[in-house]
Amino acid sequence: MLYIHEVEPDETVLARLIAFSEDWAAEDSCYGYLPNGRSDIEGNRIFLAEDGGNTVGYLFGKVYRSKNMNSVMPEGTPYFEVEELYVVPERRSRGIGKKLFEYVEQTVRAEAEYIVLSTATKNRTAILHFYLDELDMTFWSARLFKKI
Repeated sequence: MLYIHEVEPDETVLARLIAFSEDWAAEDSCYGYLPNGRSDIEGNRIFLAEDGGNTVGYLFGKVYRSKNMNSVMPEGTPYFEVEELYVVPERRSRGIGKKLFEYVEQTVRAEAEYIVLSTATKNRTAILHFYLDELDMTFWSARLFKKI
């Protein structure tokens, strides 16, 4: 049974998230993704998805106040920036990422008016379907690159 909850960044949690980020980097599924160190995680709110005592996914991020985002929200608007959302490969496409995101949305609703994130995935079709179609997010901007 899937259990999603917020946790404090103790040594066990930090070690687990760092190990997951090493696995994620080895997948080579995102442009420029490097494994996390402690300083990348500390200071964020951490949410875990667990099944049978095993962590199968995580999301972390924090609340900021908008600055130079006037095309989307007024200056100073509180928003939650998702830094990372990860689900272990063998459990993907089973609704875990969606449940994690929806749990965070409900949890931070009293503190933030928006959820914002960026992605550098190499699988743009799947990620856009997930965020736009399944999570009902709105496309704001895109930054593209081409090596020359």
